[in-house]
Amino acid sequence: MTRRDYYEVLGVERTASAEDIKKAYRKLALKFHPDRNPGDKSAEDKFKEVGEAYEVLSSPDKRAIYDQHGHAAFDPHQQAAGHGHPWGGAGGFHDPFEIFREVFGGGAGGGIFDEILGGGRRRDPGGPQRGAHLRVSIELTFEEAVRGCEKEITLTRPEPCSACKGTGAEPGSGRKNCPTCKGHGQVEQVLGGFMRFRQVCPRCQGAGRVIEKPCRACHGSGREERSVRIPLRIPAGVDDGTQVRSTGQGEPGQFGGPPGDLYVVIHVRPHDVFHRDGNDLLCEIPVSFVQAALGTEITVPTLEGAAQIRLPAGTQHGTVFRLRNRGVKSPDGYGKGDLHVRVLIEVPTRLNAAQEAKLKEFAALCDATVNPRSRSFFERAKDFFR
Repeated sequence: MTRRDYYEVLGVERTASAEDIKKAYRKLALKFHPDRNPGDKSAEDKFKEVGEAYEVLSSPDKRAIYDQHGHAAFDPHQQAAGHGHPWGGAGGFHDPFEIFREVFGGGAGGGIFDEILGGGRRRDPGGPQRGAHLRVSIELTFEEAVRGCEKEITLTRPEPCSACKGTGAEPGSGRKNCPTCKGHGQVEQVLGGFMRFRQVCPRCQGAGRVIEKPCRACHGSGREERSVRIPLRIPAGVDDGTQVRSTGQGEPGQFGGPPGDLYVVIHVRPHDVFHRDGNDLLCEIPVSFVQAALGTEITVPTLEGAAQIRLPAGTQHGTVFRLRNRGVKSPDGYGKGDLHVRVLIEVPTRLNAAQEAKLKEFAALCDATVNPRSRSFFERAKDFFR
């Protein structure tokens, strides 16, 4: 079978620097790694191919020989016939997974495998493992959210089995080395006569040890589902969608590992009076036509109680007044928002005969100077009324 040029495999020029070669390998190795392409034979073959190319081109000595002799320099059949370069050693190539670990870091499969490839391998699968994080949602009233409150969360989560105390084994028994991998947590497979691959042991799932007699209560898992109550302090000022973390209240860890955390997502019910925008509040206050025209003092609600606002004569519909530091306290404890009061002028909908007569009398006394906005508008739009 014709083998592709190693420079072509990595997609670099023959003059590429060592750093360019390494960057190209990192990109392709992540793209074609079997953990990212489960069951894809084509991706697996390409992963082996880029590993082989990188092994040669990353070594100055091997690269120089490859540039001079090509693939024949590393072909044991060519060497036996007296052709190519008699390169020392076994004449084959290393495990591409080992090359991957050398470039990305990590021991027998930790580090980059856990972070980038989804945790398919663990540095010490039989050692302490952190518990999973949990997420729940709760609903608060507007007042509970802006003032803070105490809540109690009830949820069902895995807890250490009461029968085996979390060991997963029947009392009197324990764990032993896995007979399949002999306690290593990995098994080796040889492909093509010289390509060696290590994979997680299918029997112990990489732990290296198996339970002699699984606990009959939890079937060897070491955990059982139980309902728990967790007190939770909600800080003042949380908003809809805020996430509150309760450290150590997630799933318990395994083999002595720390527990995960509990994340509580806050949903706040709308309020009948206040509308929230960040730490600011908006309140719309209806006032009569007479109050707006003559000016007056009105009472408005705030989170701390009633407050007074002075409306100047001629206040227009939609005018907004700001009360500083009358909004919501910031959740981080620094500062408060403002309260914005929008005036809505209410037009009478029902008039008795006397009221209607007085309004007509008032209208007769008005001239263009009483409503300057109306006069300005009609002057600008007069061409459209012809």
